[in-house]
Amino acid sequence: MERSLELANMTRVQEFVLLGLSTRPDIRDVLFAVFLTIYLLTLLENTLIIYLICSHTELHKPMYFFLGNLSCLEMCYVSVTKPSLLVGLWTGPCHVPFTACMIQLFFFISLICTECTLLASMAYDRYAAICRPLHYPLLMRPQVCLGLALSSWLGGLLVSVAKTTCIASLSYCGPNVLNHFFCDVSPLLNLSCTHVALTELVDFISAIVILWGSLLMAIASYVAIGRAVLRMPSAAARRKALSTCASHLAVVGIFYAATLFIYARPSRIEAMDLNKVLSVIYTVVTPMCNPVIYCLRNKEVQAAFRRTLQQS
Repeated sequence: MERSLELANMTRVQEFVLLGLSTRPDIRDVLFAVFLTIYLLTLLENTLIIYLICSHTELHKPMYFFLGNLSCLEMCYVSVTKPSLLVGLWTGPCHVPFTACMIQLFFFISLICTECTLLASMAYDRYAAICRPLHYPLLMRPQVCLGLALSSWLGGLLVSVAKTTCIASLSYCGPNVLNHFFCDVSPLLNLSCTHVALTELVDFISAIVILWGSLLMAIASYVAIGRAVLRMPSAAARRKALSTCASHLAVVGIFYAATLFIYARPSRIEAMDLNKVLSVIYTVVTPMCNPVIYCLRNKEVQAAFRRTLQQS
């Protein structure tokens, strides 16, 4: 009875205070200029890739279809997290209403889950192209590609609904300061004044299903690709096959290393400074590097880009 009265008398937090990436005024201006440049560059790169894929019929292939989806996702991704990062660097710690924080969390979780499954779909595409070349047109026909993309986006939304609902239903009685530059899972769990066992269980299960599931699918695809490459008779064929996979492997390695460290654990993370650094890797660095690693070094994309410049 006393416990229920105590909970009833608690004042629910109406807003959160984001401390931002750095609280040092002497470096915030420099960081603001750097991250604003990265943000605009990321939007420009991904917009260019989507335009090239849509406007050139020779890029209407499964691999580029998934790359177009990934570019669209990256633009949404950085637009969810980067504005609050920039506001924090420009003005210092910023106040975010509870509802706005949950909305940001919802879109962030949805997009990160979608990216996991998209990366797994791209690994499967490379497996089909290298290990099953004769069946590739059938395995990766348009209906299959569309189904994989839609399941990635819808799966991310469903997981996000479950996780965000659990986190929003927790009681936050104060303090309300988040040592982060956006509303993320671990900082919010650290502020909850009620038991978070169920929320952590949902978080852990979703991490197992989405993160580990998609990572294992990507690993299985590349193990099969590695075996197929070793059986190829010529060195030129091996180099060509590996060149189509190297970029995807690099991005998968960077993305999963940071994401699994943070999200594939059922416990709260106390080292929030390390959390922020790792978050910068997959919310800032990876979206900027992906277009360069995936497409802008690709010969077909380069040829399409040159034709676009010549026509303008």
